[in-house]
Amino acid sequence: MIYEVVAIYTFLVIVGACIGSFINVVISRLPIKGAFLASKRSRCLKCDEPIKLYDLIPIVSWAILRGCCRKCHSKIPVRYPLVEFSCSIIAVASFVRFGVELATILVFGVTVILLAISIIDLQTTEIPNSLVVIIAVFAIVAIWIFPNVTLLDSAIGFVIISVPLLIISLIISGAFGGGDIKLMAVCGFLLGWQATLLSFFIALLFGGVYAVFLIVSGKRKKSEHMVFGPAICIGVTISLFFGNDIISSYLQLFVI
Repeated sequence: MIYEVVAIYTFLVIVGACIGSFINVVISRLPIKGAFLASKRSRCLKCDEPIKLYDLIPIVSWAILRGCCRKCHSKIPVRYPLVEFSCSIIAVASFVRFGVELATILVFGVTVILLAISIIDLQTTEIPNSLVVIIAVFAIVAIWIFPNVTLLDSAIGFVIISVPLLIISLIISGAFGGGDIKLMAVCGFLLGWQATLLSFFIALLFGGVYAVFLIVSGKRKKSEHMVFGPAICIGVTISLFFGNDIISSYLQLFVI
């Protein structure tokens, strides 16, 4: 029995890390127009040397090379192993939370895309439409995987936050980016209206703390635009994993 458990979790860690390696490619190339078509093999960002297959082992290769290119010895960003490790954690967490169900695959897929969106938004202040479309596809599939979220719940979730954000952005220029609004809409359809409200509340908490940190540290001025996509992704991820439990616990506070 213990060997089966070890084998399962080892498999999840390996698959998660491999998916994380692909997510790194997405993060690096997607913001650059045509990068996926122009470059088939991974290359060093400094010397443009194609990376050998034995240097593409997730996490392990970075550690063996001590975070440097084998040829020019330039630094390889620590983001690469961190993303791979994070995807391994997400794979294990999805299995622990949902077990041997299709929900495990769906939640893992959505969460790793949200991870990519967060990092791209932090680096470029933009959320790629293609990644939002992928989440939209997951949201449609979720209709059959999460039967407790009705089509009406999803429809309300689609507009309950995204429409107010759109109105605010029209009144106050630059209040929210179009990517934030679209992301909130498709995630609302995925979660249903109750979990969408929860996810946005969590996003406001994380976004507020992050904004205060940037202002206090002097890295941003109050008048400057601050990315909100990562906060949305955190809120949606927490709601995906624990939304029902949090909402149930909250409602029990009002039960006499």
